[in-house]
Amino acid sequence: MRAVLSEVSGGPETLVYTTTAPVPEPAPGEIRIRVQAAALNFPDLLLIEDKYQDRPSRPFAPGSEVAGRVDALGAGVTGFTLGQPVMAVTSKGGLAEYVCATAGKTSAIPAGMPFDQAAALLVTYATAWHGLKARADLRPGQTLLVLGAAGGVGLAAVELGKVLGARVVAAASSPDKLAIAREAGADAGLIYPAGALSPAQQRELSRAIKTECGAEGASVVFDPIGGTLAEPAFRAIGWGGRYLVIGFAAGIASLPLNLPLLKGAGILGVYWADSLLRDPAGHQAAVAELAAFYAAGLIRPRIHSRFGLERAAEGLALLASRRATGKIVIEI
Repeated sequence: MRAVLSEVSGGPETLVYTTTAPVPEPAPGEIRIRVQAAALNFPDLLLIEDKYQDRPSRPFAPGSEVAGRVDALGAGVTGFTLGQPVMAVTSKGGLAEYVCATAGKTSAIPAGMPFDQAAALLVTYATAWHGLKARADLRPGQTLLVLGAAGGVGLAAVELGKVLGARVVAAASSPDKLAIAREAGADAGLIYPAGALSPAQQRELSRAIKTECGAEGASVVFDPIGGTLAEPAFRAIGWGGRYLVIGFAAGIASLPLNLPLLKGAGILGVYWADSLLRDPAGHQAAVAELAAFYAAGLIRPRIHSRFGLERAAEGLALLASRRATGKIVIEI
């Protein structure tokens, strides 16, 4: 089968396109999917650079988010039929014509949802939904600050924050990116400098966030960026606020621990990939909620670019550049 493989540790330029990869066989409890579309996510970059929590043996195909049709069922799998359109998350293997996913991480695609949209739905929207609802308990009328608001998970947080009735403040690194977040429903917004921030820039950013969030500060901060953005954002959080640690696109942040004490605020990790293993029923309930929001037109994955499988490395390079707004989809 066709696949894009990581044979050595490194960036997107180290990936190898092949037409002779073996077709995987589903183990008990797994479903083999003939992939129609796969979406790229930041952990895919970490995985091929050996910087992620998991370290699969090589060669392996990156790609953790796919949509396609059921091709084969492993022993013990029920509730799915051959040829059925499904979307799934996997630890790896998505950048290939076939991939195996556990049944618990596989869901039927709602009627009327195209494969590219289905491929772009699960990781970003389910992560955002888990963070905002299950971890932060975001309530109507509260203020949500979203960093990296024009990225895939950031845009999902903007849309879902509005679904939950929050006032959403979007923060992005350019006017164009901020405009996209405003189009997605953000009520207000601000621009922060690209790259690492100096102490003076951090102080200025914190003042700007406080101005946009209002006197009571942000109720919830949604942070997939980290780096030097974390401290100024935390300084603008309100009393009893919740800081959601989503990811580290700009590096792992450090915070003075007197800040959560003085603000009575909590720092909450959002590790959706592990939560769905621990609570598969909750995951399926969340997918059903997201499907209902999609059907009602309340959410809509934004696809920045599409590439063929043989150009998947270009898609990952675009993702690494942080120039993409929304998701990058590989069509197979």
